[in-house]
Amino acid sequence: MDRFKIEAMFLANQYDRVIGCDEVGRGCLAGPVVAAAVVLDPRHANTESWYSEVKDSKSISPLKRTQIARLLRRHSVTWGIGIVSPAIIDKLNIHNASLLAMKRAVMSLDQKSSGLGDTKVMGKTKVIVDGRFAIPNLLYDQDAIVRGDVKVLSISAASIIAKVYRDQLMVRLHKQFPAYQYNLHKGYATAVHRLAIQKNGLTTVHRRSFCGNIL
Repeated sequence: MDRFKIEAMFLANQYDRVIGCDEVGRGCLAGPVVAAAVVLDPRHANTESWYSEVKDSKSISPLKRTQIARLLRRHSVTWGIGIVSPAIIDKLNIHNASLLAMKRAVMSLDQKSSGLGDTKVMGKTKVIVDGRFAIPNLLYDQDAIVRGDVKVLSISAASIIAKVYRDQLMVRLHKQFPAYQYNLHKGYATAVHRLAIQKNGLTTVHRRSFCGNIL
């Protein structure tokens, strides 16, 4: 598959695994920023036709995203999630919080292993990240790729896994805060969401630094 060529190049160049990483929820007024990290299995990515449907999560319908995320979680070598809360977003700013979420997602992969982050156990690793910025204080080699969620299969896969995970989290938060209809807008700054804030005030899952011009 052409969109797996970057991963294939690294795997052919003495890397033992390639991790794709992306985050979702940067522009939301409420809820955490969520990142995913994923290691695709080259045997599947190069041969199975459904990988052609793995694209930037924003370009796929919610139903299709859920279906693809299920396949990705089942067939990937490993995958993990990193979450940064609204309170930490307010403290760090969204840029730094997004990078922290991606770091936590990558680190979660190693925590699943018996090596617990031992690079000798994990082998030589390349992390490919969507955007212009590498993840600070990460031990692994990295490449940041602008529009990576469109160009690179592993990053697209991470964007889908992260998006589905975050959307499901916001649906659960809707049950806790039904007046805000998080199940519909997932925390983004829609007219419905802004009106709910004006009417009911802020919840504990709002990013206060994002909402100052609404109240």
